[in-house]
Amino acid sequence: MHLYIERYKSCLKNPSFIFSILVSVALLGLSLTINYYAGTYATEKASNAVTDIILNNIPTYDVDGFFVYGSVVFWAFVMLICMLNPSKIPFTLKTVALFVLVRSVFITLTHIGPFPVEAPIDSNLIEDFTFGGDLFFSGHTGLPFLMALIFWENFRLRILFILASLFFAAIVLMAHYHYSIDVLSAFFITYTIAQLAEKFFAADRRIFRDGP
Repeated sequence: MHLYIERYKSCLKNPSFIFSILVSVALLGLSLTINYYAGTYATEKASNAVTDIILNNIPTYDVDGFFVYGSVVFWAFVMLICMLNPSKIPFTLKTVALFVLVRSVFITLTHIGPFPVEAPIDSNLIEDFTFGGDLFFSGHTGLPFLMALIFWENFRLRILFILASLFFAAIVLMAHYHYSIDVLSAFFITYTIAQLAEKFFAADRRIFRDGP
């Protein structure tokens, strides 16, 4: 407990660190707002569904519980890591904000409709964060992989987050929530986003690694 208190003292006595946290929260809020309007627009403009080599050949599985509550557990875990290591908060939040912003741009460009047969989502926990037309690319696949890239130097977290990414990739395909291209492309686009974050938020990345 003393160690965690000292971490917070070290961070909070640094005005630039406090400012960086405020900026990161603001950027995340802005990106989520843009994502909401982008998702709404993409859903309104969604056209017909298309065929898919994987979805056409597997049945629809009712795995919405894993889709919803697995996401809750995943983000609770990420939040716990950040709360225990406050120096990691600014870079993590800013990188997630960049991810959400980039994905918002992608989902407004092409408006393919959802696959005609998909498992229902029987939970209100996630209804405000998924729209039906916000398909390309898969956030459920990309965000855990993004965490793996952010925490790459920690071997255990790296493996855990990669496994989480593969788990959610399987879930969204089994439930037919995403096309296979949404899932596969998520890994490549997410890697690019992580590299951009390294450049855009270099000072926060240094604090992430070395502390304030």
